[in-house]
Amino acid sequence: MWLQENYMSLKDKGQQLVYKGINPLITLLIKLGITPNMITMFGLILNFVATIILIIGAEEGDRSDHSYVGWAGFMILFAGLFDMIDGRLARLGNMANPFGALFDSVIDRYSEMVMFLGIIWYLVSHDYFLSSIFAFVAMIGSVMVSYTRARAEGLGVECSVGIMQRPERILIIGISAMLCGFFSATYGGDYKFITDWSPIPVFETITFFTLPLAILAIMANITAIRRLNFSRKVLMERQG
Repeated sequence: MWLQENYMSLKDKGQQLVYKGINPLITLLIKLGITPNMITMFGLILNFVATIILIIGAEEGDRSDHSYVGWAGFMILFAGLFDMIDGRLARLGNMANPFGALFDSVIDRYSEMVMFLGIIWYLVSHDYFLSSIFAFVAMIGSVMVSYTRARAEGLGVECSVGIMQRPERILIIGISAMLCGFFSATYGGDYKFITDWSPIPVFETITFFTLPLAILAIMANITAIRRLNFSRKVLMERQG
């Protein structure tokens, strides 16, 4: 509990800093008549672009060339910025409404699934089979984190426990992908650390991307389970 409270405090401070940076852009968008739903759709398009980059890397790129991963990571982070802009635009532009909130949530799920499609396609095509399994598990966890909260709130339970929410997932995937691309360009994509006791490399260039992805897979599902357990306790208390 102490860890989560401090984490949430730090996260809130970070969000406020980002908001200060994008507020001038928000003001401009309001003057131009840009709506939050338009921004939400643009974020979806950017995630499609990221997926296309990964698919091209899967079909035409070399296994040791992780530049596609790096550029996809940049695009994912860029799309994530628009995920913050649409909500801020809705609030400051007095355009917030129930359908807008629903539309944003639905499109966010589409964006995330499209992103994971590209990631899994890339990993499978380049024979990173175990990592592709973790990517699939991460996709399941990401859906369940959002679904559990939505279902709980539909039952009147405010359920935001856990740390692996959408902004965290986007940051982990985007930053790790960019680090992978940077390391590959700087030190080479064929780097491998091999030991006698392990049948597979303990660490290689793609690990910059796949290790955080594996951690995300575990933590996202833990977050979903925590939310389920939290909701169970609240609902049982209400029943007396």
